[in-house]
Amino acid sequence: MFKLKFILPLALFFALVILLAVGLRLNPREVPSPLVGRPAPAFTLPSLLKPEQSITPDIFQGRVSLFNVWASWCVACRQEHPYLMQLAREGVTLYGLDYKDTREAGLGWLDKLGNPYRQVLFDESGKAGIDWGVYGVPETFVIDKQGIIRYKHIGPITPKDWEEKIGPLVRYLEKQP
Repeated sequence: MFKLKFILPLALFFALVILLAVGLRLNPREVPSPLVGRPAPAFTLPSLLKPEQSITPDIFQGRVSLFNVWASWCVACRQEHPYLMQLAREGVTLYGLDYKDTREAGLGWLDKLGNPYRQVLFDESGKAGIDWGVYGVPETFVIDKQGIIRYKHIGPITPKDWEEKIGPLVRYLEKQP
């Protein structure tokens, strides 16, 4: 009985240490998305710039694009924004989703920092973001010519992310029929 009282807590301690060690080696930016390999979620959202205009997933048809979820209150989005401007200048097709923001703040952000997006969807309530599986901003989705989500990037896109993962995927998808 004495051995069991000693061995059981020791075994539980070592099991916990092993679980923590494995967990610390995982990359929190690589959370698998159940949407990868599926069509973009259905939505009808107003344009941030033209509130009378409704936007649907049809915008993703016919070209490889990045769908960037951002907000004016997001510090990491501000860090990412200059690089998105550069990607847009290089011809990358970007669409934006202004998430849980006010129209005035989103418009002010784009007016001050520039607009890299072909269109910006406005999701004031955050409901569309939930459908996309967004749990923080910025998040960016790579969408193929058929409107299928091929990759989800969590956090700001950096030049390293673009060169190592996102850019090669975009170039590959652009070569596909």
